[in-house]
Amino acid sequence: MMTNSAALWNRFIKPALAVVLLAACFVIATDQRASALIEIDITRGTIEPLPIAISGFLSSDSRGQEYATDIVSVINNNLTNSGLFEAISQDAFIERISDFNAQPRFGDWRIINAQALVTGRITLESDGRLKAEFRLWDVLAQQQMTGFQFFTTPRNWRRISHLISDAIYERLTGETGYFDSRVVFIEETGPKNERVKRLAMMDQDGANFRRLTDGEHLVLTPRFNPRSQEITYMSYASGEPRVYLYNIETGQQQVVGEFPGMTFSPRFSPDGLQVIMSLQQGGNANIYTMELQTRRTQRLTNTPAIDTAPSFAPDGSQISFESDRSGSQQIYVMNSDGSDQRRISYGDGRYSTPVWSPRGDLIAFTKLLNGRFLIGVMKADGSGERILTEGYHNEGPTWSPNGRVLMFFRESRGEHGGPRLWSVDLTGRNEREVDTTNFASDPAWSPLMN
Repeated sequence: MMTNSAALWNRFIKPALAVVLLAACFVIATDQRASALIEIDITRGTIEPLPIAISGFLSSDSRGQEYATDIVSVINNNLTNSGLFEAISQDAFIERISDFNAQPRFGDWRIINAQALVTGRITLESDGRLKAEFRLWDVLAQQQMTGFQFFTTPRNWRRISHLISDAIYERLTGETGYFDSRVVFIEETGPKNERVKRLAMMDQDGANFRRLTDGEHLVLTPRFNPRSQEITYMSYASGEPRVYLYNIETGQQQVVGEFPGMTFSPRFSPDGLQVIMSLQQGGNANIYTMELQTRRTQRLTNTPAIDTAPSFAPDGSQISFESDRSGSQQIYVMNSDGSDQRRISYGDGRYSTPVWSPRGDLIAFTKLLNGRFLIGVMKADGSGERILTEGYHNEGPTWSPNGRVLMFFRESRGEHGGPRLWSVDLTGRNEREVDTTNFASDPAWSPLMN
C-alpha cells in the first residue's frame, strides 16, 4: 500500500508551504553588502572553515525554549556538515545574548575568534503559530549582514532551521544553500540475499524519514522532478519493469507508459515535461524521451550497443549517457534531439552513471578502475577529471540543489554488509556518512523546497 495521501498532505506538505509563503512576506532586515563584510570564497580548492558562533536563541516560555534549542542544534549541524563552517562551542562564549534587539558586544566574540555571529528569538504566538527570527552579524566589521523572520506551525520547526541555515550559507558564500531539500532513495531491509526494497524519503540531513511504498513490489532508480514535488521510478508491481510517476503531494501514482522489453534509468527533463529513459529490446538498449502530456516517444540513439543512464543538462540542450559502443562503458554527450553523439571519457577504467550538475558546469560519474569504485567529476567536454572519493563499491552520485555536494551509496563487505548513503563536497575533503536506520541505496536529491 502507498502512504495515505491526505495524511501526507496535512502532515508534511501543507505546513511546508506555509513556511515558504510567510517567509517571503516577512523579511524584516536589509541585506547589507558593504565590501568589508566577510565572505567565503568557495571556488578555491582548499577552504579553511569559517569560525561561526550560533548563540542560544531566546524565548519567553519553556515550550518556546525547547524549539529554540532544537533549531540551534539543526543549524549547527547543517553548517558544520557543509565543511565550510566551524561552529564554536557555546561553552567558549563570553557574552550570553539576553536582548535580541541589542547589538552584541563584538569584542567578546572576537576574543573567541568568531568571525560571524548568529542570534535569534523564538516566539509562540497567541494563534498557535511559531515565530522565528534571526540575525547574522559580521563580528570584525561590527555590522548586521542579514536577518529574517518566519511564521509557521510549531511542528514545522525543522524547515525553519533549514531555511535559516540556507540564508546564512547564501549570505556568507554568495551561492544558494541546499539544506531545505529532501532525498528520495531505496531503503533496504532483510537478509542480504532476500532484500526488501522500498521507496523512501527524508530531509537531506536524514530527519523526517518516511516510506512511500510498502515493499510488496521491487522498486528502483527514483528521481525527482526538478520543477515539482514528483518522483519517477521503476517498479515491478506488474511483474515487468514499468516507469511510474509518484506525486508526493497527493500520494497518487500512475504508469508512464507500456513499453516492450526492459526499462531503465528514468529521469525527468529540466522543465519536468518529459521523462528520458533507456529501453532494452533484444541484446541492446537505446535512449528514448517521452512527453508526459501526450505520451509521445522519441528515439534518440540507435546502436547495437547498450546506451543507458541518460541525464539532461540543466538548460535542456544536451544529454549525457553511458554506452559500451566503444567496447567498454564510457560517457557520451549528445544534443537533446540525439544529434552529435560524442564520447567524452578517455581515462583508464570504465565509466558509468553520469549525471549533470544543476550548475551545468560538471558531470559526476562512477568509475571502475582496478577493482576500485571511484566517484568523480569532469567538465562537459571530458576535461578536468577529478576523483573525489573511492571505496570497495561506490555508486550512484546525485547532486545537491546548488551543485556543491554529491550524495552516493557505498556497499560494505561481509555477510552482514550492505549499502549506506554518503556525501562528499567538490573538494573531496569533506566526506560524511548520512544517517539512515536501515541500508539505503540509489539516492536522488530534490530541488530546494522553497
